[in-house]
Amino acid sequence: KGRLLDGVLLLDKPLDITSNGALQKVRWLYDARRAGHTGALDPLATGVLPICFGEATKFAKYLLESDKAYYTTAQLGEIRESGDSEGEVVETRDLPVLNKEIVESVLEKFRGETLQVPTMYSALKHQGRPLYEWARKGITVEREARPINVPTLRLDDVTRDTLSLYVECSKGTYIRSLVEDIGLELGCGAHVSMLRRSRAGHFELSETVT
Repeated sequence: KGRLLDGVLLLDKPLDITSNGALQKVRWLYDARRAGHTGALDPLATGVLPICFGEATKFAKYLLESDKAYYTTAQLGEIRESGDSEGEVVETRDLPVLNKEIVESVLEKFRGETLQVPTMYSALKHQGRPLYEWARKGITVEREARPINVPTLRLDDVTRDTLSLYVECSKGTYIRSLVEDIGLELGCGAHVSMLRRSRAGHFELSETVT
C-alpha cells in the first residue's frame, strides 16, 4: 500500500520527537510504501536526518557508515542517568573555575583516535535486545570500549557551567558518552543539554527541510 517513491529527503528533525516518529510522519505525508531513516537521533536532538524512499533505502547503509558533525552544549556539574537532560539526576558536583586553557587541555585527550565505552542508553544489542531496554530496567551491562575517531573537537564557548562544542566524528561515536567523559575528566561531571546534527556524510543542515 502507498506510492512507490525513490529518493532521499533531508529532514531537519524537530525537538521532542523520535527518529522513528519523524519517519512515520514523513512516510504518511508522502504516502510512501517504503521508507527508512539512516542513523537515529534522540528525541532531545535536532538536525540532519536523511530519510530514504524505495530504491534509495539501499543507500542507507552508506549513510550509516558515514562521518557525522554536531553542535552540542555540555551542562557541567550534573551527571544524569541517560547522559542527557531527559534523564534523572544521579549526582551533583561542585563546579570548578574553568577557562579556555583548562578546557582545551582536557579536550586534547579526546581528539583523534581513542576508545569509547558506549552509553547504556543506546540501540546497541545485548542478548538480542537494545541496551536502553536493559537500562530502563535498572540493569547495567558491561560494554566493551570501541575505537572511534574525533578529528575535530572545537570549543566555541565556555561559561561558568556550560561548554559549547563542535564535534566531527566517525560513525558509532556517542556524543553523550563523549560529553560525560569530558565532564569526568574536568572533575565536575556533565550531560548533554543540547544536541544538533549539522552534517551526515555529505549532507549539510543547509540542505534540509523542516
